[in-house]
Amino acid sequence: MIWSTGHHEASRREFVQASVGLVLAATPTLAVAAPAIPPALSKEKGMTTESWFRISLAQWSLHRTLRAGDLLPMDFPAHTRSRFGIEAVEYVSTFYNDRKKDPAFPGELRQRAEDAGVQSLLIMVDGEGPLGARDESVRMEAVQNHRAWLEIAKALGCHSIRVNANSEGTPDEQLALCAKGMTALLEHADALELNVLIENHGGNSSNGAWLSNLMKTVDNPRFGTLPDFGNFILDWNTGEEYDRYRGTTELMPWAKAVSAKSHAFDGEGLETGTDYEKMLQIVKDAGYRGWIGVEYEGPDADESRGIELTRDLLIKLGGTC
Repeated sequence: MIWSTGHHEASRREFVQASVGLVLAATPTLAVAAPAIPPALSKEKGMTTESWFRISLAQWSLHRTLRAGDLLPMDFPAHTRSRFGIEAVEYVSTFYNDRKKDPAFPGELRQRAEDAGVQSLLIMVDGEGPLGARDESVRMEAVQNHRAWLEIAKALGCHSIRVNANSEGTPDEQLALCAKGMTALLEHADALELNVLIENHGGNSSNGAWLSNLMKTVDNPRFGTLPDFGNFILDWNTGEEYDRYRGTTELMPWAKAVSAKSHAFDGEGLETGTDYEKMLQIVKDAGYRGWIGVEYEGPDADESRGIELTRDLLIKLGGTC
C-alpha cells in the first residue's frame, strides 16, 4: 500500500500516536497589542514594498511547542496575533482530536479567534482515513470522517479543509480511486459552500503532473490545490523530489491557498532551500492574490524565531500581516 504522505505528515502521525489521541468578517471585539513588524525593505535584490498578499500562520509551525504543552491548541489564534502580529490562521485537525465530537468546541474556538481579531481560514485534516482506498467501504468511511471536519470548518467560518490523496496501486489506479473519494466528499462540501483542497504532501500528490490530472479528472470548482513550497517529496525513504518550481507552476491554476514552507535561513534572512523570490513570482504570475501561510518546519527548536524569519521574508517580498 502506498500512502501519499510527506515528511511532516509522518511527524504528525508520531504526534497523534504519542498523544493517543470565504474568511470571518467579524470585527475584532478585543484590541490585542501586536508586536512591531519590520517594515518592508526598499527594493534590493528584487525585493519590493508592494503588498499583494496577506500572511497567515499554519498551526504546524508550532507543533513542538504544542506537543510540549507550552501552548494550548485553543490559545493558538490569540498567540498568533499577540506574538507574531498575524491575523489569520490555518488549523491542524490532529491538535483537536480530543474535542472533535464536542458540540461546544467549534463555537468556543471561533469565539476565541474573533476575540483576538483573527480570521480562521482552513483546517488541515490528517489521520481520518484514505480517501483513495480501493475498498469502497473504507473509502466511504474516510469520507464520513472528513465530513465531520467540514462541519467544524463551517462553524469556524473557514473557507476550506485540506485533505490528503492517500491511496494504493499504480499511479493511474490511485488517480481513479482518489477521484471517487474526492467527488463523494465534495458533495458534502458543496452543500456547506466549502472547498476541499489537496496539498502536495508526499507520494503521487507531490508529482505536479499527477495532481494536475486529478484536478482535471474531478473537475469541480470547489476542488482546489494548496501548493506547498517545500513539500514535493516523491519518496521520503530515498529523498527523491519533484522540481518544486515546476510543481508549484502546475498547481497554481487551482490554488485556493498557498503554504510558504521554510526550514533554514542564511545570514541575510533568505530561505536556504527555496528561492522565495522566484517562488512568489510564480504565485503572483498565476494571478493569485489570496493568503499565503507561514509554515516553518525547520530543525531549530526555537519555532517562534523560524516563524518570524519566514514572516519577515514574506513581508520583504510583498506580503502584509
